Amino acid sequence: MTGYHNSNYIVPLGWRLALLLGTMPRARVKCRTPLQAVEVVPRIWPRENEVLAVVSRHLREVPRCLADFGDWSMHAYHAGKPLSERGPQLPVQPELLRGLAAFFARAAKVPKDELPPLRADWPEDGDTTGFLHWLIDFTEERVHRPHREHFATLFEAVGIRPHAMAGFKDSSPRLVERPFCLLHTDVHRANIIIDGSGFAVIDWELALYGDPLHDLATHLVRMDYDKDQHGDMRALWRQEMVRAGLAAHTVGLDTDLQVYLDFEYAQSVFPDVMRAALALPVRARSDDFQDATAQVCRAMRRAAEPLRLEVPDRRKVDAALRDWHADPSRRSGTDR
Repeated sequence: MTGYHNSNYIVPLGWRLALLLGTMPRARVKCRTPLQAVEVVPRIWPRENEVLAVVSRHLREVPRCLADFGDWSMHAYHAGKPLSERGPQLPVQPELLRGLAAFFARAAKVPKDELPPLRADWPEDGDTTGFLHWLIDFTEERVHRPHREHFATLFEAVGIRPHAMAGFKDSSPRLVERPFCLLHTDVHRANIIIDGSGFAVIDWELALYGDPLHDLATHLVRMDYDKDQHGDMRALWRQEMVRAGLAAHTVGLDTDLQVYLDFEYAQSVFPDVMRAALALPVRARSDDFQDATAQVCRAMRRAAEPLRLEVPDRRKVDAALRDWHADPSRRSGTDR
């Protein structure tokens, strides 16, 4: 099973290896190998196993890392099916919505002093504006700027201006201070494993420590809830945070959440356009260009307001993708 960040191989263990790893013979494990891919999201903790060692103690349903071999690792396997297999945009059952809201509250209570050390330049606890600015700077300096030359003609053709994120940073308001906590930052349907009696949230390699509203915003956007369930999740999230004794984490929710939603739409336009272009086969057909065009148009529509972009029509996007794809050096210049 291959995603954007890892290839995963599910295999059963023989009894000797199972004994060494402290698990049941014939139990299935997930062998996980990182992919060399375009850097589009921040990773402040380079080793997922260090995060999982802490998280799996406090959230027992999260599969633990059994062994880390450096260039690959072996994890316990949580049997079940991803929520994404039930349909990418179907409504989520109410009991699962409540469970997900409770998950965020439980993750927020993981003690900071048990987590791996933070970077030296990390914002101070509660500095939500500094945290947002760090995320914006990462997008501009590590995602947009390094790939601007390679994708310059494509970005320009679809209407993504240089320094778009710098403009977003300048116009973003000052946020209310809130306590920081552990964030998963990638709770979407493919990372929610349903096992019949419950669920587990997997893939913690993008975990951060920061403003809890960022975690809620990424979840709301990537789950693609309809309007009603979007509102339900906001209300349940606030309710479960208060129930867990974390009312301070919800301060400013009604004003600041929209800022993080805007940021999520703004930052995702860069990886979405790059991924659409890089996913085109060498001998791309009309259907391939149609799919890539749809992906780019959707990303542009979502980012239009926060980045003040003009959304191009489909013909313009299709032509831009075809022009970019026609140059072999562009297709081979960035690692897929």
